[in-house]
Amino acid sequence: MSANITGAPSTDIVDIAPDMWNSPFWDAASRHQLVAARCTECGRFQAPATGFCPGCRACSIEWIELSGDAVVYSFTIVRHAVIPELAHTVPYVIAVVTLPDADDVKIMTNIVNCDVDAIRIGDAVHVAWDDVPGGVTVPRFAPAVLSAS
Repeated sequence: MSANITGAPSTDIVDIAPDMWNSPFWDAASRHQLVAARCTECGRFQAPATGFCPGCRACSIEWIELSGDAVVYSFTIVRHAVIPELAHTVPYVIAVVTLPDADDVKIMTNIVNCDVDAIRIGDAVHVAWDDVPGGVTVPRFAPAVLSAS
């Protein structure tokens, strides 16, 4: 886990294996860029990427770089590790966030670097890059820092 990431579940028991549809996502993540697939015909965003657009059925997508801003749509706090290998990582937050600059497409992630009991639906979050062992970078999200006006 990256030194600047706290509150993320261990990736030791997960094998992230990019395939022909999601490898551009993981390649961009390795460069600390958040991207989403968008249909080149109708402009609909999709996550995860698939072989055809769920809107118009076209078979052509492009990868659009996003700001990294998101909003908590739903979440749960994991306080009990049902897998013994995760016992040292509880509590952690599994969340679904919407990506406003991708037509509110939703992705599953973790909320990190925060008090898990302070998280609320509707909270603004921003991508936090977790460079995990094995050469994979996982996009997680942390509470957004509001600038003073």
